[in-house]
Amino acid sequence: MKLVAVALCLGFPFLSLSSQSKEIKLKVLDREAYEQSIQKNPNKELINLEKKIPRIFLDIRYATSNNFTKHVIYKEAKAFARKPVAEALGEAQKEFLKLGYSMKIFDAYRPYAATVKFFEIIGDTRYVASPKTGSRHNKGCAIDLTLVDLKTKFELPMPTEYDSFRKEAWAEAPVSDPEILKNRTVLISTLRKYGFHVNKTEWWHFDFLECAGFEVLDIPFEDLE
Repeated sequence: MKLVAVALCLGFPFLSLSSQSKEIKLKVLDREAYEQSIQKNPNKELINLEKKIPRIFLDIRYATSNNFTKHVIYKEAKAFARKPVAEALGEAQKEFLKLGYSMKIFDAYRPYAATVKFFEIIGDTRYVASPKTGSRHNKGCAIDLTLVDLKTKFELPMPTEYDSFRKEAWAEAPVSDPEILKNRTVLISTLRKYGFHVNKTEWWHFDFLECAGFEVLDIPFEDLE
């Protein structure tokens, strides 16, 4: 992992990671390379979700110590996603609003350096991405979220808290409470209509399926706007 940290600090666009004598090269774009990429393909732009989607809530846990690492990972509490992802979320939000709900975002685009840190802490790829491949969060194609009641502003009851490692957090885990089952079903089924697939071990984590061609990025939030 030290090799990764050094490469990140030096700003190398390619990172080499070894495991059991096998080397894998991962291309990670910095800000300059990212800006060049969006000139060629505007769909690669990272969109500020709070500015794009009306009435969403943010609870960016990794900008606080209220997360599984107990450390502040991000300097700013912001949520970004690639343009097609942001547009699909906007369509889903329209449907949630009709139901009296709104999305609350816990995490969206995640700089690659954060993925390296998470793996150093957890080391279990069922719950965190491997630095050898990066994640859809690093590509701006994954969202962690829940639903909020617009009248009360409280989160809807879900099977577990965010970032739980318990089996109850699995997307198809049995649920005895009918209200909680309904809430989870509404969240998953609605987002599915707009091109999102729930992670099997995390009811809150949704991958945007049309993510081909989007690179892993390592750009802090403060450098995006």
